Amino acid sequence: MLVHPQIDPIAFSVGPVSVHWYGLMYLVGFALFWVLAMYRSKKEAWRAIKPDQVEDLLFFGVLGVILGGRLGYCFLYQPGYYIEHLGAILRIWDGGMSAHGGVIGVIVAMAYFAKTRALNFLEVADFVTPLVPLGLFFGRIGNFINGELWGRVCSSDFALAMVFPRAGDGLPRHPSQLYEAALEGLLLFAILWCYSLKPRPSGQVAGLFCIGYGVMRFAVEYFREPDSFLGLLALGLSQGQWLSIPMIALGCFVFVLSARRASKHADH
Repeated sequence: MLVHPQIDPIAFSVGPVSVHWYGLMYLVGFALFWVLAMYRSKKEAWRAIKPDQVEDLLFFGVLGVILGGRLGYCFLYQPGYYIEHLGAILRIWDGGMSAHGGVIGVIVAMAYFAKTRALNFLEVADFVTPLVPLGLFFGRIGNFINGELWGRVCSSDFALAMVFPRAGDGLPRHPSQLYEAALEGLLLFAILWCYSLKPRPSGQVAGLFCIGYGVMRFAVEYFREPDSFLGLLALGLSQGQWLSIPMIALGCFVFVLSARRASKHADH
């Protein structure tokens, strides 16, 4: 049985300023987004995004991730508390970010970027979504370093069983942060990157992202400990699973609609 290494959440300090591993993971994710977005914009001429637009796209994407992730956590997971304590929304250093909220924030950011630059929203989404899973990967690694969002109790005989001291019970648990990093991060990135190498009907890559993330997040939630202030909800599902269902449905709708439009266009 493994024991979480209890890594210091502070990577280093410069005078009174402390830099946390979690924040560094976000920075690495954003940096990789820029590198891969520049590569795609130069190599794939049929894409809507040009190299000189990548920095603006990253800027709006960062705003979408941070604002959407924070507001999503506040109003999707603890709306009652944050409605009564609006000032607490700004206390990001206390923790609390939602991956689903971050996705919503990025969608809003892409819509604004597309509208202000007279671009097709679905083409922008198809460009961006294959790059998102790497950000999710590093975010989950940050969760693991912090020893937070641990998994459900499992058998001590399980090869990956791990005790998380912060859980306070000494019980073996699934390292669900690593499951999410592997599935929603690396595997989903590989699927979307390979699928998007060839031109696809507008919206299909974005639709596949919604389906892939929703399905993988839904599955991993069976191994992740539900939030203590929520527990399991209707039908024994967690909040993360209920939020993933409309995401899967949206992805299926966009994917099928995109295929039908492409078929009709081909017929004409």
